[in-house]
Amino acid sequence: MVDIHPLIAFYYHSMLRDPVRRITSTFSTFNVLAKAKAMESSGADIVHFEIGEPDFNTPKNIIDAAYRAMTEGFTHYVPSQGIPELREVIAEHESKFKGIDIDPDSVVVTSGAKAMILYAIYTVIKPDEEVLYPDPGYLSYRALIELAGGKPVPYSLRESEGYRIDFKELRERITPKSRAIIINSPHNPTGVIHGYDELEKIAEVAKKWNLYVISDEIYSRIVYEGKHMSIASIPEMMDRTILVDGFSKTYAMTGWRLGYGIIPKGFVKPVVSLIQNTVSCATSFVQRAGVEALRGSQEPVEAMVKEFARRRKVILDGFKEIPGTKVFAPMGAFYLFPRVELPKPPEELSEILLNEYGVSLLPGKAFGENGKSHIRLSYATSTEAIKKGLSRIKEAFSKMLS
Repeated sequence: MVDIHPLIAFYYHSMLRDPVRRITSTFSTFNVLAKAKAMESSGADIVHFEIGEPDFNTPKNIIDAAYRAMTEGFTHYVPSQGIPELREVIAEHESKFKGIDIDPDSVVVTSGAKAMILYAIYTVIKPDEEVLYPDPGYLSYRALIELAGGKPVPYSLRESEGYRIDFKELRERITPKSRAIIINSPHNPTGVIHGYDELEKIAEVAKKWNLYVISDEIYSRIVYEGKHMSIASIPEMMDRTILVDGFSKTYAMTGWRLGYGIIPKGFVKPVVSLIQNTVSCATSFVQRAGVEALRGSQEPVEAMVKEFARRRKVILDGFKEIPGTKVFAPMGAFYLFPRVELPKPPEELSEILLNEYGVSLLPGKAFGENGKSHIRLSYATSTEAIKKGLSRIKEAFSKMLS
């Protein structure tokens, strides 16, 4: 017989040497997009609901600022924490839109907001410590926690309660190994916005159990109902909050890869060290573009959000006519997360919709166990495409129920 114990030991030590092996979340939006794009290249007519990316072009003033920076020779290494001018304007911006008094020395610029989330987790936890994250929630949270050597612990957003946090369950999930909690508002995939009452309760939990809060606020400017508030604005929370935001969604700059964190002073040095030893710095001329994005006209942002609001109405109205579905009206972001009550599970439905009807969307289970009866659609696409996709989904679901 084969002695299995050396094999187990080898696998365990391999995981420690190779952190990628720790990641159990294998589903990727980009894999779905790649398949849909390949079908499109072969002549298929595909409606893209899968990717969370504004279909608007980056505003011209931002592009011009990057071009000027390049022609002026601003193409070399810059400080790993970010250029001072951008950190100053981020501090001004956050103070204006989120009501927080920010010191530019607390701002760290990163190559995308996702990188900041990873750096934050690496900084606040030790191996095997626990990070609580929302279920349903952004599908990369679990993977980033695992990559940093932590243990992901989901907490529920209850559909029956309008995707509010189940605080009873949240408190039960906290153990002596709990170190941080991730929150996301406006939320991907549900579009819910956590109100002040919820943020106060999260703050109470964080203070009682000495948790850090990683607050993902990437959709903070894309709001239709209510008002976005940052947990960092609650008294005594600045010192235990890492606020994450970026330029991708608000300024249609997904490919530019520019994000930032506002973090407690004691964490600035270790986060900057992580940047220095991984990517060195965010791209120099892209940071100049970021300055222009925040200091320039905000009219393109306002116009884009108004258009998303119109599309939101189109897709909500459209789903009223689609059998076997129940929808929650998103308050922010640009996603719809319908519950589906059909004979086939959403994972199979998403494959059928793509392969047979040319509609590319995501199964809700990719966002957590509480999303298993759902599908997610991004309505950051044209009204024409939305109507075409709705027609195809209605045809598919009607046929399944007939």
